[in-house]
Amino acid sequence: MSTFEGVAVVKAANVYFDGKVTSRTVQFPDGSIKTLGIMLPGEYKFNTGKPELMEIQSGELTWCPADSTEWRSVQGGQEFHVAGNSSFQLKVTKVTDYICSFL
Repeated sequence: MSTFEGVAVVKAANVYFDGKVTSRTVQFPDGSIKTLGIMLPGEYKFNTGKPELMEIQSGELTWCPADSTEWRSVQGGQEFHVAGNSSFQLKVTKVTDYICSFL
């Protein structure tokens, strides 16, 4: 699916790491929430509340969940899951377009 229909978009951007990671929040009629964003090359650490599904639309990165020391490669067309009440690290090597679904 290349579009989301019948959604509300929060006008204010989510801006992290001095603008190197940005996103917009999309609210769906069923109450679910996703963010659509861009990450510039760099290293980042994020904390989670709810479990997350990260869908990488384009770009390249490696990621490491909080309970591991193993870095995993991900590129456009791939996805990964992050546990709730946790954290994960990213090493973004190419500008990355992503969708984060809060599960």
